[in-house]
Amino acid sequence: MSDESTIPLFSYGTLRQAEVQMANYGRLLDGQPDVLAGYGLALVTIADPAVVRISGKAVHTIAVASADPDDRIDGMVFLLTAGELAATDAYETGAYARIEVVLESGRWAWVYAAI
Repeated sequence: MSDESTIPLFSYGTLRQAEVQMANYGRLLDGQPDVLAGYGLALVTIADPAVVRISGKAVHTIAVASADPDDRIDGMVFLLTAGELAATDAYETGAYARIEVVLESGRWAWVYAAI
């Protein structure tokens, strides 16, 4: 995959699971570790039975903006195609919004966070 046709996505939750990647993209993703600063994790209950079936979990984590800049979320940056990003939009439930962030490395990426 060339950099020209890829979109960076920071993942800290179920999108790092092999079964979720295969269900959404038909392939396993290769990523690089990075950190989202100024955010913490909270729990969110997932009501969509298809998402629960794919992830194997009814409770997921969600990134929540924090007043503490020392809060950090470790995760992975995956490079997706536009079609794969659209598949991710369909997988994530209404509890999440896709926002653009700058990661600790200085690179930008999309991330799914609390609305």
